[in-house]
Amino acid sequence: MKNIFLLFVTLHIAVANSVAQGPPITADKPIMLGAKRVILKSLTEIRTTDQGSFIKAPIMAHYLPSSNLLFAIHVPYVRTNFNEGLLNSPINFSGLGDIELLGKYQFFRKDATGKTFRMVAKTLQTLPTGKMYSIDGILTGTYQSYIGTVAGYETIKYGISNEVGLNMSKDHALKEFKHKLGFGLPLLKPSYPVKQINLYFEYQSSWFYDVVSYRLLYAQGLQYAIKRLTLEAAIQFPLIQNNTPQNFNRSVFIGTRYIF
Repeated sequence: MKNIFLLFVTLHIAVANSVAQGPPITADKPIMLGAKRVILKSLTEIRTTDQGSFIKAPIMAHYLPSSNLLFAIHVPYVRTNFNEGLLNSPINFSGLGDIELLGKYQFFRKDATGKTFRMVAKTLQTLPTGKMYSIDGILTGTYQSYIGTVAGYETIKYGISNEVGLNMSKDHALKEFKHKLGFGLPLLKPSYPVKQINLYFEYQSSWFYDVVSYRLLYAQGLQYAIKRLTLEAAIQFPLIQNNTPQNFNRSVFIGTRYIF
């Protein structure tokens, strides 16, 4: 009986730690930390396209008033470097990008020994605080409203996240049906305090329904979590691009987060 109890406690701690290692790098998941937590994050994107290279470096502050509710603000610094010789090329810009307001509510949770399944409702409001340069996800200068649902299943051996949502805007090129699918694979045995290396395999499918275009991106990421600190990096590149207004070459992501 004592051995069974110790096994249950060990698995419970392992799951608690595995879900505390942070969300996927370019995707999202419904796992939330405890109430009254503050998370400071940054995830810099360096994107190369057929129009030039662009940088987005946000400061992100997340707050959980309860264990199933999260509010956040993302304030990005952006920089553009358009290719020379482009027709009607905008003037290069460095400064404030589009500020984002995030809200998440966890409405379903089912835990078992060594595994958990959870779902959240999510909304992301993008404010037009940046220049109107129509660089999707970086600098649009247009108000956008996103609503979606994230579901996730996680064990001590692997994690799966799935997100579907709709982005609405007066800009026809930003009206998007989005699907994200992520797989996480921990490389070390669960431990306490947290010390883990995670591999992430992430897909993002975007259907811009008003302009009839489609894009499928794949990201390969690596994450290192130790205690309250997480460091991560990923490279993302297109698998399919059909009639997209801006053709991606690749994006490099470098990020960190700290839990208070």
